[in-house]
Amino acid sequence: MLEKINCFLLDMDGTIYLGEKLLPGALEFLDLLAERNLDYLFLTNNSSKHAGQYVQKLARFGIHVEEEQILTSGEATTIYLQKEMPNAKVFIVGTKALEEEFTSCGFRLVENTPDVIVLGFDTTLTYRKLEKICDFVQKGYPYIATHPDINCPTETGFMPDIGSFIALIESSTGRRPDVVIGKPNDHMVSAVLERTGYKKDEIAMIGDRLYTDIAMGKTGIKTILVLSGETKRSDLWLSEIKPDNIEDDLMGIVKLLEKK
Repeated sequence: MLEKINCFLLDMDGTIYLGEKLLPGALEFLDLLAERNLDYLFLTNNSSKHAGQYVQKLARFGIHVEEEQILTSGEATTIYLQKEMPNAKVFIVGTKALEEEFTSCGFRLVENTPDVIVLGFDTTLTYRKLEKICDFVQKGYPYIATHPDINCPTETGFMPDIGSFIALIESSTGRRPDVVIGKPNDHMVSAVLERTGYKKDEIAMIGDRLYTDIAMGKTGIKTILVLSGETKRSDLWLSEIKPDNIEDDLMGIVKLLEKK
């Protein structure tokens, strides 16, 4: 399955690292890609940080990349809105980093009468923010979520992610987002193809989560599941989503490439 692959999409949380812990095979895998002259793009649904912050975090692990080698669901959301609603007034439930992502793209952030609501992974969430977004959703404003992840993996377990917020807001308002941007949705794939210039059959997604990373396979991209994050091997028994390959971690993929 790797014969035609020229570019790897790499999830970060649960694939490259957990919290501040580098996962097995990460450095070896990236070194091998450089040796083979194969491209890669870090692709994360975590919209609580922008690309610059991920550059700094990866550097702490000895991984030195440019911002252009990282695509977050937050950035993909700005790309989508620049095409669909340029110069929109936006109400954001998100971190300071996500707000900076939007203002740097020319969007005006507002607290009242927005053109669109954006729900991100907000680790600074307050009850006031929840109250306001539920009010706007109830009133029918266009409603976008940066990604669908229910939990975010950590060194000690999981923390609630945006999918949990979506469920809370739906329980209050009876409404789900009009558009969800991140993996495995077409908007994220379009941003990847635009950024890399590769065709779908030249790309493989590597990640630890079935319903986002591995579900990218439905778009025609090859998928490799690593068991270093959220998914356990037993989860595959009950899931309709199946990867093209399964490895314990990135070191397993290193061995595959060395055989190739």
